[in-house]
Amino acid sequence: MKKALTLATLFVITSVLAAPVASAQPRQNPLTVPVTGAGSGALFNGTFQLQRFATSQGQLVATGVLSGVLTDPTGATTSVLRTITVPAAVTQATCDILHLDLGPLNLNLLGLNVDLSRIILDITAEPGAGNLLGNLLCAVTNLLNQPSPLARLLNSILDVLR
Repeated sequence: MKKALTLATLFVITSVLAAPVASAQPRQNPLTVPVTGAGSGALFNGTFQLQRFATSQGQLVATGVLSGVLTDPTGATTSVLRTITVPAAVTQATCDILHLDLGPLNLNLLGLNVDLSRIILDITAEPGAGNLLGNLLCAVTNLLNQPSPLARLLNSILDVLR
């Protein structure tokens, strides 16, 4: 089952504005996450190179190197290179059930004009304890991803018969 890592980007921006500069040697092939954000008129664009996970006061945190460019409202830029620690959480990914994207519709029904703007409908299922419908729909959407042992056996029998 897929796991997704959620980083608190607002905390990252706050850390960029408040933390002192520190240098760090990144490990070989660190996980790099793009980071963008805005606050108090300033814009940040950069990356976060994950170095390690730890616990701090009973909470899961990620420590790594944040690098990028901070642009203030006047257009002045500041390079940022800091070792920071941010809250992290491991969450279950959702299963995509339906993505429907309808463009604008214009109907003329015997003199009745109906104009409908673009419609985007996304339906996802969230598996987990107590999510009966989410568990069922995720299981159904993953049925064809990896055939069950019985399905593999039946497919091999079909291959022999051909």
